[in-house]
Amino acid sequence: MLTLNCTVSESGPIGPVTWVKGWGSGSQAIYEPKGSSPRVMRAVNESNRDFTIHITDVRLEDTGTYYCVKFSKGTFGAEVFKRGGGTEVLVHARPSKLAVSGPSRRAVPGQSVSFTCSARGFFPRDIQVQWLKNSVPVPAELTRITSELSNSSYNVSSTVQVTLHKNDVRSALTCQVQHNTLSAPLTRTYTLGQALRVPPSVSVVAAPPGAVEGNKTVNFTCRVQGFYPGAVNIAWLENGTEMNAGSTTQPTETSQGLFEQNSTVTVQAGEEKNGSSFTCRVVHEDQEPISRTGILRVAVPASEKIDNSFIGDSSA
Repeated sequence: MLTLNCTVSESGPIGPVTWVKGWGSGSQAIYEPKGSSPRVMRAVNESNRDFTIHITDVRLEDTGTYYCVKFSKGTFGAEVFKRGGGTEVLVHARPSKLAVSGPSRRAVPGQSVSFTCSARGFFPRDIQVQWLKNSVPVPAELTRITSELSNSSYNVSSTVQVTLHKNDVRSALTCQVQHNTLSAPLTRTYTLGQALRVPPSVSVVAAPPGAVEGNKTVNFTCRVQGFYPGAVNIAWLENGTEMNAGSTTQPTETSQGLFEQNSTVTVQAGEEKNGSSFTCRVVHEDQEPISRTGILRVAVPASEKIDNSFIGDSSA
């Protein structure tokens, strides 16, 4: 509750006493004998000298300068007889909850990405914003403080640039705000993994390696490693034609927060498949496919050679 004190002399002229907020064309009546704001009441209702008022449920819009004004009854109505020197009221307000936003699309390692932290509705104007990445300070690129239309509160927006790295999947970017209305700083944390896309490395290996005998089986395994987020689509093609899906494991998470996944197809090594290509095609986060190929080598046995010099007529 806000209390505004005003006393008048008994020797003054006959006329009402009012309270106004502001002076001049933009003034606003706060208390009048015929009625006042619902949140305003007199401290002593029946007094002819004490015109102290209470304002309840104090709000940001109550910021301003208040005047106690004594009027006299003149020929042409009430005229200002005297007004007080004015009481300036400043309503302190806490910043709103912080909002931290990142890029609209994921970025790959090596890209510089912009992040913004904002808070609204605080007073007074002085405020401090600090950024930290994994508890290490990061300098802000731009911090702007703007006033509301009523000039009774302020908003802040701070921007920082961060270059992402492959090991930032679990890194934390924190915005920290200090203001004299706060007993402890406000904080909001953004996990950099939300803004990061790490493309996979893809390789195809054959087991057993090298050329194999006909009718043996060969396993081609596609190793998809070090990607984030942890969802990929894996397809196999034989000589450019999509084949039945292989046996694919579930993604597993590494200690760095990246993912790995394997897919295997089994091929019967017939002579007709010698030189065939088996391609693993991987699509991650709707990006262009990554393809790697293994070649099937089948060992063709040497044809039997018939030495005709040992074939003759044995008749006498």
